[in-house]
Amino acid sequence: MTLRARWLGQAGFQLTVGDGDDAAHLLVDPYLSDSLAHKYAGTTFPHVRLLPPPVTPAGLPPLRAVLCTHAHTDHMDPDTLVPLLAAQPQLRLACPRAVLAEALRRSAADRSRVDGLAAGDRISYGPFTVTALPAAHEERRRDDRGDDHFLGYVVEAAGTRVYHSGDCVPFAGQAERLAALAVDVALLPVNGRDTHRLAHGVPGNFDFAEAVELCAAAGIPTLVPHHWGMFDFNTADPATFDLTAAARRGVAVRVPRHAGTCHLEATR
Repeated sequence: MTLRARWLGQAGFQLTVGDGDDAAHLLVDPYLSDSLAHKYAGTTFPHVRLLPPPVTPAGLPPLRAVLCTHAHTDHMDPDTLVPLLAAQPQLRLACPRAVLAEALRRSAADRSRVDGLAAGDRISYGPFTVTALPAAHEERRRDDRGDDHFLGYVVEAAGTRVYHSGDCVPFAGQAERLAALAVDVALLPVNGRDTHRLAHGVPGNFDFAEAVELCAAAGIPTLVPHHWGMFDFNTADPATFDLTAAARRGVAVRVPRHAGTCHLEATR
């Protein structure tokens, strides 16, 4: 049995183990609407989708959980979460504990269905075991209790450990945390960052070279670069990904296709 990852666009992935009626599914950061185009119409960055959602919330299979890494709308989308949780009454939602109130508002879910997580927490959803890690979306931000507003997750299933960083840049101690967890595959955002986007409220992420460097430093053998191809102002050109340089660092790069599925396997 292998772990499969279907790219839903931006930072969204559907993780699946098993086949047919025995399959189990989990989502991370699904953005399956056009809510941002409505929110930002007429602004500097109008957030018009370059590609349509590959599936609607109603078209998804029964899910064990939805993981949201933080409260930005392309990662915690009310137009995705509300119909999805309404259609699947057993479905659970996980998010950073620091943004729990926002997750409840955006999902319209009962508090009993939402798991607020802090860095270091572990939780299981059927065959998926999830470990929460801190993330730095340009910076690491914490509330008065010390809980992170931005998280990444290591999801283990079928003997494979997959790291989804959420929106993130390199920060001190990150590679060491990941090395200790023996991660097999990293799903990392590679749309980069700059002062123009930040000045207009769009904090950034790794660039491709930084993503490769993190994988090399943490001993992660496979990189899946994402968070590109959704918005014209906040993307990266996959033709510029230096796969040869990554290979020299011992990192195999799996460039995803929109709505395509990758088989993710432990290679250690």
